[in-house]
Amino acid sequence: MERTYVTLNRMKEDGTLYYNGLRDTVESLIPNPYESAHAADLLELPGGDLLCCWFAGSNEGNADISIVVSRLKAGESKWSVPVKVSDDEERSEQNPSLFLTPEGDIWLMYTAQISRAARPDSPFNLQYTAQIRRKISKDNGETWGETEVMFSREGSFCRQKIQILSNGRWIFGNWICYNDDTHNGSDITVVQISDNNGLSWKGVEIPGSRGRVHANLIETEPGKVIALFRSRSADNIYIAHSDDWGESWSGPVRTQLPNNNSSISAIRLQSGALAVSYNPVRANDNPDITVWPRQRCPVAIALSMDNGRTWPFSRLVEQGEGFTGNENDVRNRRYEYPVIMQTADGRIHAAYSYGDRRCVKYVSVTEEWIRGDNRETGNWLNPTEEKVL
Repeated sequence: MERTYVTLNRMKEDGTLYYNGLRDTVESLIPNPYESAHAADLLELPGGDLLCCWFAGSNEGNADISIVVSRLKAGESKWSVPVKVSDDEERSEQNPSLFLTPEGDIWLMYTAQISRAARPDSPFNLQYTAQIRRKISKDNGETWGETEVMFSREGSFCRQKIQILSNGRWIFGNWICYNDDTHNGSDITVVQISDNNGLSWKGVEIPGSRGRVHANLIETEPGKVIALFRSRSADNIYIAHSDDWGESWSGPVRTQLPNNNSSISAIRLQSGALAVSYNPVRANDNPDITVWPRQRCPVAIALSMDNGRTWPFSRLVEQGEGFTGNENDVRNRRYEYPVIMQTADGRIHAAYSYGDRRCVKYVSVTEEWIRGDNRETGNWLNPTEEKVL
């Protein structure tokens, strides 16, 4: 069933899908009846529904931060008002991801850390108190089961979803946060591995990964896996390699892509290209220090045809307020933590925290759009005309 998109004029935060004729994109501001919205993830369900989850509440780290889920039904043109699905009133529940198992269950993975109010004298965030939890839905995300602790090691954090390798192995990128004065600069990456469909796991630490986190794991050939990292140094995205199904890893090294110590999202497309969504901003060149720049704008998607060695194609998904100067780029609001996925029909879907975490913005494009191959098909001369895709 085709969806109808309302003409893009001034988007409302009501979940309606708009067609942006000037950009040739489909866009929506997903409803958020909370003060803050952050760290979205996306999942396509059998039948074509899309789920989007994020954490919402007053502010990151507070006890009222919970996981919420919104749905875009197949054939419909409006995201639903989100429903709260997590239930801990004493911990801040963050960084959700949605994983569809081969059996059709949905695993909601997320972190839960002691709330900021419980330790008001802490000099930084309390991520070092986190554990990783799970809730399971057996009805396509309509209802969710009991909360379970999956990884109890203190300081365990996650962001990207579980991946299934071609031999059936499950791998899950985690990182460990420590209680020290580095402002998360001492975080290390651990790849969790399961050969029994998630019943048990073993952790493999990536050597030299101090300050390289949010590992995006992608199998490029059978048994060959890459990890793309956020850098606590706000310098560049990093990459590491495994040639043995994630059992051992090379140390992370810089790619050509900048990073601002903010989350990235990377996937393998149906064409074989790799795609990564990120903020094309860096603030430092010293890989040994921790830097937290304010700049988290714009948002781009880049493509690699050689498994992450080079990234010759990139296009902005979000331009923010458009400030680009050395003295005024901080005037942009934050557009951050993008996630991307590709649905069965080939379209690429992105979601990210919008306008200083006011809500989550959803954008749908194509690989050709990123490359510029379809520039002449966009409605460039009449951008306010309605269009049905």
